[in-house]
Amino acid sequence: MTTTDQTNETTSGDRSNSGSGYQLLLRLRFPNRRGALGRITTAIGEHGGDILDVDIAQAGPDLMVRDFRLVCEGEQQARDLVAAISALPEVVVEMASDRTFQLHRRGKIEVANKVHIRTNAELAHVYTPGVGRVSMAIHDNPDAVWDLTIKPNAVAIVTDGTAVLGLGDIGPEAAMPVMEGKAMLFKAFAGIDAWPICLDTKDPEEIIKIVKAIAPGFGAILLEDISAPRCFEIEDRLRAEMPIPVFHDDQHGTAVVLLAGLMNSLKIVQKRPEDLKVCVLGVGAAGVACSKIMMNFGVKNVIGFDREGAVYQGRKAHMNTAKEWFAAHTNPEGFDGTLEDALRGADVFVGLSGPGLLKGEWVANMATDAIIFALANPIPEIMPSEIQGMARVIATGRSDFPNQINNVLCFPGLFRGALDSGARSITEEMKIVAARAIAESVPENLLSEDYILPSPFNEEVAPRVAAAVAAEAARTGNLRRTGTRVFI
Repeated sequence: MTTTDQTNETTSGDRSNSGSGYQLLLRLRFPNRRGALGRITTAIGEHGGDILDVDIAQAGPDLMVRDFRLVCEGEQQARDLVAAISALPEVVVEMASDRTFQLHRRGKIEVANKVHIRTNAELAHVYTPGVGRVSMAIHDNPDAVWDLTIKPNAVAIVTDGTAVLGLGDIGPEAAMPVMEGKAMLFKAFAGIDAWPICLDTKDPEEIIKIVKAIAPGFGAILLEDISAPRCFEIEDRLRAEMPIPVFHDDQHGTAVVLLAGLMNSLKIVQKRPEDLKVCVLGVGAAGVACSKIMMNFGVKNVIGFDREGAVYQGRKAHMNTAKEWFAAHTNPEGFDGTLEDALRGADVFVGLSGPGLLKGEWVANMATDAIIFALANPIPEIMPSEIQGMARVIATGRSDFPNQINNVLCFPGLFRGALDSGARSITEEMKIVAARAIAESVPENLLSEDYILPSPFNEEVAPRVAAAVAAEAARTGNLRRTGTRVFI
């Protein structure tokens, strides 16, 4: 998509688009004689590969090494093609890698200097002896760290690798590519320097202790992919014990963007939040956070469901601290039936669970102009095609359907606003104004059932969110103390 939210669709015949198909890079060594290249290209074509580019990596009188950039339909076809090329006489496959893996080689992020060091004078300013004066200025006035270091633009992305995307508990090393990706989004959308902190421990007390210990070097903490219910305790403790913003994106980022989508959906269906009946499938980290933010927005009737069924006050099986809170603040009528029964006459379904758990006939029994947020990834609770004409507004977590609930609409701008304003924490009110800023990024004259949220590449979104969050922090006085800014 472009920054103006107009969709640029690539036809299946345009295989040159870098996002199309499965891109494969092959480095092949073969004899430098007439006909050798032709045999290779013929084999590629016979096995369904499209050649995008061919480069010479090394040339000699007897041997040639060439790089082939190909498009295949998928991973299996790529494997079959590599096997076929490997079987050609005198052809050696030196490397076979798809584009995604190539983009991850040696990591996706780096540290870059803001000041060039070209002379002894410059070295003396940025390091010894000049840096000693700066260190003592911070020692004498600790608040100066916010002016004289990277701290006001630095975020630690902290994970233990226990709930990574839809992959589950894959460990801190395997979580690194995801955390690097998050750091890239911070930089690309908000100019924030973020760094992955992948911890080899699942102990909440140890995680809390480590985050507090590294906090002097960061202006804010993003908790990411930490499994429930541990994530609740970790975030609550860190928020209470640290004077800088702490934000668990799996909970609150999802909640903010969902609320933005709900705000715009309600404009379309002409309903008020206090009149809604909302059913939430999945009472984990995101489910609890989404329910909280909807209730703070004015929704009064939320009924949650987990693997055990409806969550209600007094339920004993499969409960934890977060679900106890949820049971005490939702489901005002104490409903204890099935999701199918609860959806009769319901206005909104929010799915944060797993694939295929919502049935079309259940949606058909919902209220007129029903709103469906089927957010399980990569396969939603129900595919949009199954409920076209039954629901008025349908959103998923996928980019190949309209109305993607994408956290990148929230966290870059939210952190930008919190850091720039000097906020000590991220409050519920700051989340709601962030949601409103996202929603208002879609002009009302363009609002439609298939366009309730802006594109992640809409360049207005992050600045809008940042300005709204900063203004709310200032309005409530949720700011750190700042000292006199004199440095001589």
